[in-house]
Parts: sequence; C-alpha cells; structure tokens
Amino acid sequence: MAKSNKRILVVDDEADILDLLKYNLSKEGFNVKTALNGKKGVEVAKEFHPELILLDIMMPSQDGVETCRQLRELPELSNSHIVFLTARSEEYSEVAAFDAGADDYIIKPIKPRALLSRINAFFRKDSKKNKDVQQIKTGDLVIDRTSYTVLVGEKVANLPKKEFELLYFLAQNPGKVLGRDDLLQNIWGTDVYVLARTVDVHIRKVREKIGEGYITTVKGVGYKFEHI
Repeated sequence: MAKSNKRILVVDDEADILDLLKYNLSKEGFNVKTALNGKKGVEVAKEFHPELILLDIMMPSQDGVETCRQLRELPELSNSHIVFLTARSEEYSEVAAFDAGADDYIIKPIKPRALLSRINAFFRKDSKKNKDVQQIKTGDLVIDRTSYTVLVGEKVANLPKKEFELLYFLAQNPGKVLGRDDLLQNIWGTDVYVLARTVDVHIRKVREKIGEGYITTVKGVGYKFEHI
C-alpha cells in the first residue's frame, strides 16, 4: 500500500532515536520530518501538517506534555494523531500525556515492527471513516463530522480529535448509557492500552467546552448523551 502521502513528525532529543525512526518509517514509504526538541517540533508541525506525531516526554527546555498541549491548540492539526514514545513508565506520566491530548502511549525501548503496526492501525481507522456529510444538531449544539467542528450557538468549540470523536460517538447514541469500556474500545480501539480515567478526563474537557447539559453521568455505569 502506498503511504507516501502520509506525513509523520518525530520529536525526540536523542539523535540516534530520530535516525532509527526516520530510517524505518521512510523505508515504509512515509514522508518523515524530525525535530530535536519540543519547541522546534511545534514550529515544524505548523509548516509540515503531519498526520501523525511521535513525541518523547523527557526533552530539554520544553517537555513532551507541554509540546502536546501546544500542538492540540493548532486547528490545522485537529485531525492529527499524537503518539508518545517514551522511557517514562509511571502511571502519572501516562495520565498527563493523555490529559494533554495523546492518542497512544508507547514505552521504550522501540520495537520498530510493533510501532509500524500501531501506526498503520491509526491510518486504517482513518481510511474507514465515512466521508459523507454527517451532522448532529440538538439545542444550540451542532456537531459536524466532515469538518470536525463543533458549534455552541455561534461560537466554535475547539475540540481535539479524541474529544470530538468521543462527543460524536455519544451523540450518535442519544439516551444510551455507554460504559467506559465501550467508549475506550470505540474511540481508542483495541490496539491501544488506555487507562479508564482517560475517558473521565476527556468527558470533563468536552463538558467545559459545550456546557454541562448534554452529557449525563450515570454513577457506576458510564455516560449518556441527552438531546436538548
């Protein structure tokens, strides 16, 4: 399968890691650019518009978590995947990464073939998405699947990719209580290990942006979208 149109940015302060990843990804046909620190990574991303970003946590001057937050604030990267590739195995580091907007968290040492499999899984999932116009309207909320935009009244709510997909999935199933496991499987997939708390963090962020009235917590069970 030709992948030359898929752009990947690798951000890591270790030059040998950058060289290894660039070699293996380029060999698979991906268009790869690299950056040696978070600030430079954000600069490159603004010009390169990568569809996937591999990001280390421990970097000088600006760590990966802060870099991820800045990347998620860029509208042009709203559909990009961000995957942490790090030696940090502590739970709090993983929670911080997903809280900042990560799609996946992979612990070093790098296994190139396994990494390629994870990357291809993201792109396969993208290719299966329905390209037809899909829009959900309820109350003053408009969720547009084709443009990945959410309107609250006349104001645009800036939702990163995973927050948008979570809201859209809930809105597709109004009145249905969806457990954390259901949401993890449908939004993050079975190829990615994600803590259940990640769902709660994303729900909280979505509520902050669209208001409290749309997503109801069903204690001990999960979440439910309410049409207004």
